[in-house]
Amino acid sequence: MAERSFAAEVELLKLGEGETFTGEGILAVTKALLQSGVAYVGGYQGSPISHLMDVFADANDLLASLGVHFEASASEATAAAMLAASVNYPLRGAVAWKSVVGTNVASDALSNVASGGVTGGALVIVGEDYGEGSSIMQERTHAFAMKSQMWLIDPRPNLPSIVDAVEQGFRLSEASNTPVMLELRVRSCHMTGSFVAKDNLRPAMTVDEAAAAPVRDTSRIVLPPANFLHEVEKVEKRWPAGIAFVRENRLNEWFGPDEGEVGLIVQGGLFNSLNRAMELLGLSDAFGAARLPVYCLNVTYPLIPDEVAAFCRGKRAVLVLEEGQPEFIEHELNTLVRRADLQTRIVGKEVLPRAGDYTAHVMAQGLRTFLAEWQPALDLPDLSIAPLPAPVAAQIPQRPAGFCTGCPERPVFTSMKLLERELGPTHVSADIGCHLFSILPPFNIGNTTMGYGLGTAGASAFKPKDKRAIAVMGDGGFWHNGLTSGIGNAVFNKDDTVTVIVDNGYSAATGGQDILSSRADNRARTTRHPIERAVRGIGAGWVRTVDRTYDLKRMMAALREAMTSPERGPKIVVAQSECMLNRQRREKPRVRKAMSEGKRVVRERFGVDPDTCTGDHSCIRLSGCPSLSIKPNPDPLRRDPVAHVDNSCVGCGLCGEVSHAAVLCPSFYRASIVANPGRWEGRWKALRSRLIGALQKRDARLRAARAF
Repeated sequence: MAERSFAAEVELLKLGEGETFTGEGILAVTKALLQSGVAYVGGYQGSPISHLMDVFADANDLLASLGVHFEASASEATAAAMLAASVNYPLRGAVAWKSVVGTNVASDALSNVASGGVTGGALVIVGEDYGEGSSIMQERTHAFAMKSQMWLIDPRPNLPSIVDAVEQGFRLSEASNTPVMLELRVRSCHMTGSFVAKDNLRPAMTVDEAAAAPVRDTSRIVLPPANFLHEVEKVEKRWPAGIAFVRENRLNEWFGPDEGEVGLIVQGGLFNSLNRAMELLGLSDAFGAARLPVYCLNVTYPLIPDEVAAFCRGKRAVLVLEEGQPEFIEHELNTLVRRADLQTRIVGKEVLPRAGDYTAHVMAQGLRTFLAEWQPALDLPDLSIAPLPAPVAAQIPQRPAGFCTGCPERPVFTSMKLLERELGPTHVSADIGCHLFSILPPFNIGNTTMGYGLGTAGASAFKPKDKRAIAVMGDGGFWHNGLTSGIGNAVFNKDDTVTVIVDNGYSAATGGQDILSSRADNRARTTRHPIERAVRGIGAGWVRTVDRTYDLKRMMAALREAMTSPERGPKIVVAQSECMLNRQRREKPRVRKAMSEGKRVVRERFGVDPDTCTGDHSCIRLSGCPSLSIKPNPDPLRRDPVAHVDNSCVGCGLCGEVSHAAVLCPSFYRASIVANPGRWEGRWKALRSRLIGALQKRDARLRAARAF
């Protein structure tokens, strides 16, 4: 059950020649793939391209009617290996994942396909996750494209440009027998716009037809002596062919006047932000009518020497707007300008930050500094009189990521904190996924994280005599990489560690997609493959499954046993409870429908008795649930605010469990809220109300009497 259904948007994919397509950038990419005659698509979900995978999953029937094969791949490496289909056959294929972490995982397969080359067009769609909104280490795809000599397209952020980049990417790949990487930034994926659609194309050859007529060419296999010839082929054949295609089809763009003392060279994906920066300085308008020459690199690798020389010729200086460090494009531009015997000064990181997101605010500051030196006569607004607007990040208070209300992973870390009181602190090897939020308050658990599914591997170096290290891994990471790299490695090496596998039923952190162990039914894939069975199948002997993580007593007992068991070797605790977000997405519509039909519906809610609460707030420190907050104490003789459960409560019960497990207080209560009650329930409610009202009046009279 993905985070969002695209059933309605899938209808847009059926639009034909001349019709107008309106939607998100990621949907435009999907339509462009179908218009290009793609034969197969694979990928692994991750921001900002998760929706691409979700759209294809919802479009199974349409894909089948066109003869397009789609797979939700087990990992990025699995997806990249699919490109093998384009090596010997004229099959157009596309794979997608989150970069750069996904590219790292896929690097083995990518290096092989880039070495041997392709016959059919091979497109790698990477969600470029650098800068604002990123959740990973700050690296870029550019370095990998250079290393393996794969062409890198960075389209200008508007839907016609993105659609054209997909279509031209396939043609570029086929013209140069080289895989092409298409990077899409967060803004490009989620911007909205429109373009004129074309008819969807059935692949010229389907994967079924290719399999029926196998082709074998040992010169395409990366094995000596062919692999040495591949490098020569890259330089002498594929490189010139790629440059010629980019130049002849004018994939890069030019804006503004043809001549000028200075110019700007910008990555395609940054063009909109640059234009906004120029607009703030009075150098452009909202439609891109620039007053300075701008060379927009929709293809950032390779650079086109003839185009660079023509743009820089006659200019005193050119400003390069390239995010990140090292400044790959700036270095290459300096080389190309010198080879062309030009004296144009290339300026980049001298006036722009070496790291971080290039927002319009950042670009405007750098551009003004550049122009003050190289074209001081240009009339620019006085920023001291009309200052630039402060970046949005400076206006919004920090809000670190955290677990959702009712998240079943929160009690796992509550248990670990409570157990820490008994056994003392221990090293915790964290992993990628929602559970990584445990490193933040209130839990403050986690010493390192090494990658998706690598929690157990990250703890493998620890061989303590008296205290075991704990590794944490999600079910998504387990199936992605952790089964072999983590559990298999621990079994093989007899690592005496404890691994907690948080099994919430989905690949939750990437949008709630189904995985092998999901309990949900999926008509296109198989589910319900228990993690415990896989773990035991790989050789683990000590395995415990807790099928309700909210039960703190059981959760703590399993962890305590794992930490203190005299048995040597890896200990695995599978902590199961369904992702609350996915559960609420399923349950809320069902409940609303039942209530509207007049059916009896019971919902659980928890609350705090303000007269009983002591104001200790340990419940908050050991839970951190967003629905658990504080409010003023109703007792005028007590200053401490009391705990309070607001209306966002989903009734998971953890707050009450925490209070009892920590031996805190009995102030929590559980209430059943009944909608459309039956006749007898209504009568009982009336009777209870009268009885309670009478008792309250009696208490009020007694208090009044004592006051006198």
